[in-house]
Amino acid sequence: MSSLRSIVNPATGKAVAEVPESTAADVDGVVARATAAHRDWSQSAVRTRRDVLRSVATLIRRDADDLARLESAHAGKPIAAARGEIGAAAEVFDFYAGAVDKVGGSTIPGNADGTLLTFREPVGVCAAIVPWNFPLLILCWKLGPALAMGNAMIAKPASLTPLTALALSHLVAEAGLPEGTFQVMTGPGRAVGEALVTHPGVRKVTFTGSTEVGRRIMALAAGDITRVGLELGGKSASVVFDDLSDDQLDVCVESSIW
Repeated sequence: MSSLRSIVNPATGKAVAEVPESTAADVDGVVARATAAHRDWSQSAVRTRRDVLRSVATLIRRDADDLARLESAHAGKPIAAARGEIGAAAEVFDFYAGAVDKVGGSTIPGNADGTLLTFREPVGVCAAIVPWNFPLLILCWKLGPALAMGNAMIAKPASLTPLTALALSHLVAEAGLPEGTFQVMTGPGRAVGEALVTHPGVRKVTFTGSTEVGRRIMALAAGDITRVGLELGGKSASVVFDDLSDDQLDVCVESSIW
């Protein structure tokens, strides 16, 4: 049986929930379910995928207050900020519902004997490893396009902030997404995340987080030449006042670069 992890509101220091933790041993079963689900979802009609994604957007808006409270509670952010992020998450699914039937292959002029065609096909099972700072929104940025193009996805949210990912898994099921097409694995990145990255059934890994971890993911994925998409490092500005010493200014510049 999985152990339980206490989820703490960093703003108050109080526990707000307990969630079961996945382990590396669970990955085989989760990937097998995703692989089976992908076979059906990838063959589903374009209108089916469109309608499911639109339903997800509607359900996110229906439960926006509850989702915002969850996001605020486990990330410790102001409720106003959380509400804005939940609204943006719904818009992601609206956008990709509209994009489902806009993506296709190309017809390329060939020689006199024929025409060349290209096709776009789903990658397969994707793994999304998501950070703590925008837990639901960043996950939706990854999940929306993956589902729209017929892929299955396994999400590994940050151990500190898994609550809205788990809530989203219930909403997508309610929207009609076939069982196993989207699954959430909690637990530490060093164990669960790395097991996903190195699993031969995972054909694409998308990660948002530190440059250090991104390098490791790239190295681990190289064994099977698994596709990777990495958003690494920080982009936040530093505010520097005129009372800093030269040594302190050097520290600010160095930290901004890395």
